[in-house]
Amino acid sequence: MLDPDRSPGFLLWHATLRWQRTVADALRPLGLTHVQFVLLACAWWLGERGTCPNQLTLARQAGTDVKMTSQVLRTLEGKGLLVREPDPADTRAKLVRVTPAGADLAPRAIAVVEAVDADVFAGVDIPTATALLTRLAHGEAPQAERT
Repeated sequence: MLDPDRSPGFLLWHATLRWQRTVADALRPLGLTHVQFVLLACAWWLGERGTCPNQLTLARQAGTDVKMTSQVLRTLEGKGLLVREPDPADTRAKLVRVTPAGADLAPRAIAVVEAVDADVFAGVDIPTATALLTRLAHGEAPQAERT
């Protein structure tokens, strides 16, 4: 059994918590929680690429629970940062469109989070860190080395 201070999973847990707290603190002056930021940024990013996503598409892009996504989008709508409209192709679905206020805030919030990331990952080999985090985020099983 590994010492917790040498356990990669335990350290990842603590690193994630620290990073989340740091991001939350940085976003507070903008009036956004971390999950609000993620959903706004994803909606803005998709919209900038010509896509008007529905809530399910946005939840998949963000990696968030669909029901929680709906609640957070309702909050963002109340703040005037986006609107949800019935999808003409599927009346059960709602399309998400970022408002001008949301389009102004999203890139500013992204810059704030990117500054946090730059600080947190200062001195780290970014390609290696990105490869590891991509593998972990997408649930890819590590390949066992063969001898």
